[in-house]
Amino acid sequence: MKTEAEVREGLKQVIDPELGIDIVSLGLIYEVKLTEDGKVYVRMTLTSPGCPAGPMIVGHSRLALEDLGFKDPEIDIEVVFDPPWTPEKASEEVRLVFEQFR
Repeated sequence: MKTEAEVREGLKQVIDPELGIDIVSLGLIYEVKLTEDGKVYVRMTLTSPGCPAGPMIVGHSRLALEDLGFKDPEIDIEVVFDPPWTPEKASEEVRLVFEQFR
């Protein structure tokens, strides 16, 4: 059975195409839950509600979870916009990159 840390590490292969940064480091993954019966639940957001890459990011997230061994009925991805994403949710390294562009 996978751990939450392994799931988050696997989701790092999903790159936001507009920013070129993985979705975990961006802070787009709000919650990961694993159940005893082998299911995975991911609560995530996008950088904006109208993000044109949203469907692609969610699709790539599903593929990343499949690469970890989860099957389609075991994967539950919920996209939420409350709380809204802000750059402060990103990792320290990513925030430092953002600071360079201010």
